[in-house]
Amino acid sequence: MELNELWFLLVAVLFIGFFFLEGFDFGVGISTRFVARNDLERRVLINTIGPFWDANEVWLLTAGGAIFAAFPNWYATMFSGYYIPLVFFLLALIGRGVSFEFRGKHDTKAWVKTWDWVIFIGSILPPFLLGVLFSSLVAGMPINSEMNMNAGFFDYITPFSLMGGLTVTLICYFHGLLFITLRTHDDLRERATRIAKRMWFVTVPVLAIFVVMAFFYTDIFQVRPILLPIMIGATVVFYVISALALWKGREGWAFAFSGLGIVGTIGAIFAGLFPRVMISSTSSLYDLTIHNAASGDYSLKVMTIVALTLLPFVLGYQIWSYYVFRKRVSSKEKMTY
Repeated sequence: MELNELWFLLVAVLFIGFFFLEGFDFGVGISTRFVARNDLERRVLINTIGPFWDANEVWLLTAGGAIFAAFPNWYATMFSGYYIPLVFFLLALIGRGVSFEFRGKHDTKAWVKTWDWVIFIGSILPPFLLGVLFSSLVAGMPINSEMNMNAGFFDYITPFSLMGGLTVTLICYFHGLLFITLRTHDDLRERATRIAKRMWFVTVPVLAIFVVMAFFYTDIFQVRPILLPIMIGATVVFYVISALALWKGREGWAFAFSGLGIVGTIGAIFAGLFPRVMISSTSSLYDLTIHNAASGDYSLKVMTIVALTLLPFVLGYQIWSYYVFRKRVSSKEKMTY
């Protein structure tokens, strides 16, 4: 395996890890409006992700840094071309992070209600925008011979990209509901279970529609005619097993297979892209690939050594934090947020 292939794989793994981990954060944030019935229950929900959300966002920052270092042309084209949606994405993440810290500083109803809405918007907007971004990216954007992307509003916003945004939002919400069933007690846990059962019948059909639309709006099935159907079939199996586990009360297995469904969904997008990193709707000659968008061999070698040295420590720290905070959160405990 060449180093540029290795780094494309690493970027894909980082994004998959982000959607798996931050996905349930987003889902819990969305659930504060649809699952929690009062301030105490909202505090319980926020406390379920309190020890994890900031570390989970590191996966996104690392993915962006990996793109910047390993594929500078990809970074320049994507971050300049998607500048406006990415600004809203970052503002939503910033607002959500601030709200976690600020909502508990005062007890006035208006203060708490304001930050609760910021949490909700900051949880529903990022997965939607990322879904739109990745969907439009695999469908193709107007990139010219100089690797510049000159896109208009209707290049970003298409039926396919909107369906992609809805799909990613729903799978994160479903994933978050299952996380709540693992981390809470009594009424909140039972309510999350009931809503998760209903949302399965919404999420999986929407995901199926998105896959059908991908067949007509993109060329990824032509690029990977064998691998992609296998990955999609496996994703469907994962969600079916997740549903069976949910109905049998096996919450841990339901959450794990929901996460595998996310792995299959995001993984299929990167599999369909490879060896491209951005697709030009102007001409296939202008596609950005792992070759013409990559750094030099020396840079990739140094980055590989550094990554292999530091990665075990980062993973070890995050696994340890999940182990330490593995217990369920109760409304009888001191509320932090």
